Amino acid sequence: MRGGGPHYRMKRSELHELHYITPIQNVPSIMHHGILCHQIARQLNHASVAMEEIQEIRAKKVIPGGKSIHSYVNLYFCARNPMLFKRAAQHRSLCVLRINTEVFDLPGVVIADGNAASGYTGFWSSKSGLDKIDFDLVFAEWWTDNNQIQQWYKARVKCAEVMVPDRVDPRFIQGAYISCQENQKLLEDTGFRLPITVDPKLFFQI
Repeated sequence: MRGGGPHYRMKRSELHELHYITPIQNVPSIMHHGILCHQIARQLNHASVAMEEIQEIRAKKVIPGGKSIHSYVNLYFCARNPMLFKRAAQHRSLCVLRINTEVFDLPGVVIADGNAASGYTGFWSSKSGLDKIDFDLVFAEWWTDNNQIQQWYKARVKCAEVMVPDRVDPRFIQGAYISCQENQKLLEDTGFRLPITVDPKLFFQI
């Protein structure tokens, strides 16, 4: 089993962006209020891509030395992951916002070396956490494996997170990915004026 073995340590300068998966209909609110953590967002009318059974786990989990997971905005290093795969059929209603890596410098940011809901995931400060991320697996095209235990491990690591307390200000949003040309107009019609990239592969459409 690979868990705990050597892996590629990516420098922060090599990371160009982080990702946030959201329904397109939420974009106007996000551009006004920012990306809000689960606890704050539930006070506003919004659509969610979250899986309820996973949210129940996250609601009960507290980060060591920190707050509950629902007090953080969860950003992915790579949105082409099991979370988005499970929502592939809904790709026409979704976008992935590109987030500036300057969020690493915000107070209280935590890096999770896998899906934060997993009991096997470790949590680290933004200063030391990048060394704990297996970027070979995070940026791998797939997480499947003939060994079921290894597949679970890969799927967990693929969903490594950068967790920002409370809110990500709109100024950190630098663009968006969508799955098809039709979605570009849909996103533009929300008033979104940042660069838009059509990337069907990111959304498991090719």
